[in-house]
Amino acid sequence: MNQAERLELEACLKRASEILYNNSDIDSLETLADIEVTVRNQILEHVSPQIAFFLSPKRHKLNVEKPEP
Repeated sequence: MNQAERLELEACLKRASEILYNNSDIDSLETLADIEVTVRNQILEHVSPQIAFFLSPKRHKLNVEKPEP
């Protein structure tokens, strides 16, 4: 990853963090454990499914190119 890509990624992650924070129940974030649970749940619900999409084209391409026995 080059410097420009790293800076772009950091900006995107900062904005994503702001969105997730704005959509959290702030009153329930009283302890580090509360914050950890909230972040983990948001990652599982919103982030992880989207990250998985970057593998989809590769998997599809591999399946198309690989002849079936």
